[in-house]
This record gives sequence, structure tokens and C-alpha cells, in this order.
Amino acid sequence: MIVLLPPSETKHQPSRGKALDLAGLSFPALGHTRAAVLAELVDLSGQPSALEVLGVSAGLADQVARNQRLATAPTATAGAIYTGVLYDALDLASMDSSARRRAARRLVVVSALFGALRITDRIPAYRLSMGVTLPAQGRLAALWREPLGQVLPDEVGRGLIVDARSAAYAAAWTPTGALAERWVHIRVPGVSHLAKHTRGLVARAACESASDPRHPAGLATILTDAGFRVELGAPAKRGAPWILDVTAP
Repeated sequence: MIVLLPPSETKHQPSRGKALDLAGLSFPALGHTRAAVLAELVDLSGQPSALEVLGVSAGLADQVARNQRLATAPTATAGAIYTGVLYDALDLASMDSSARRRAARRLVVVSALFGALRITDRIPAYRLSMGVTLPAQGRLAALWREPLGQVLPDEVGRGLIVDARSAAYAAAWTPTGALAERWVHIRVPGVSHLAKHTRGLVARAACESASDPRHPAGLATILTDAGFRVELGAPAKRGAPWILDVTAP
């Protein structure tokens, strides 16, 4: 089982730590695309057009300026870099050792800059969203589609794909073929804040459980046992995901 998560827009800015080592990140087959996106982002972030291209307000100019130093900036684990509602609910630091080990195996963060990461990968804080179109690399969701399609199926193996991504990040990779039969999208009724919080709790429950289900019904059982209210819906058509409607305890 893997749980696909979006990154967070808000990020912890470490003051100490090793510099970024692209070659040391998980999923090394993504290295070429990572290097190309990183190089363009570093250059773009020093240009007058940076705020417009990156789709951010003037109030975030300092974060964009810091992108110019990504190659040498201090790093921390992705689990510490990403903050905000979903990651607060996930609360990696409070997990016991077994759950943290499962989190290191099961959680995959889909990133506009790095493609895909494990929560143990060391990265700097950066400002880049999947909805951005870079002048040279193009639309990032389209750019990452083929590279992610080459590495993530092997990561899934014969387990479930639990999809807790937001729409922009879901566009970067769609499971196909036999994988789609084991793809379950987490849907949360209500406002965005509540949805993020609930998806963080779902990811935590998936890490706390020793079960490794091969069918979406198995995930529904895990969540029910953890106190969630769930309703599982079959795919609307061939190649579409199962839908698991979830309400937090």
C-alpha cells in the first residue's frame, strides 16, 4: 500500500542542515527531470517575472527569492519541511516507531519540484506549485506525468494506491490498467480545511495499521476500526478510482 499525499504550500524553513543532494533522494530515475526543474526555478526566481509565473502575491516575494539558493540551502526531512493542516493531522512526530517505519515506506509526497518523495528525503523549503507552467519546462503536471508513470507503478507493487492528493497534484499521475483496479480516492465532504485535516488523519491511520490490504474494502475496514465513518463506492467506469467517502471521528 502507498498513500499519495500533496505537499503543503506552507513549509518549515530550516536554519541548519546539509545542502540538497539530488542523487540521494528516493526514486533516482526522476533525477534528470528534477535537475531541469530545479535549474529553471533557481534562475526564474531572480527574474522580474517570477511572481507572475509562479502565481504568488508580492507578500511571498521573500519565499520566491529564497528559491535562488535552493542548491545550497539547509535541508530537513520532507516530513519536517511540509507543514499545514494535513501534516498537522498526520503528526508524524507522535507516531510510535512501528508506525513511523510504515510511514517511511507507505507515504509518497507528489511534488512540483521533486516529482515524488518519501517523507525521509532531505529537501530545502521551496516555493513552486504543480499548477505552474515554467517558460522552458512547460506545465509541470504534464512534465511529471511520464517520469512518475515510470517509477510509481513499481512502488505500488500488488498493494493499494490510496490517493489523498489535491486535484492539481492528482493531474501529475493517473494509475492505469490493473493499477486502477486498486486505486481508491479519498473524498471528504465539507470545506477545504476539513478535507485536508481528514486526509491527514486517514494517512495516519494507514500508517498505524499493520494491515496491508489489497482491495479498497480492506482500507475501509481499517478506517472503520479507527472510528471513521466511511462509504465505499465502486468505480464509475473502467479506469476510474474507487471512491471512499470519509468522515473523521
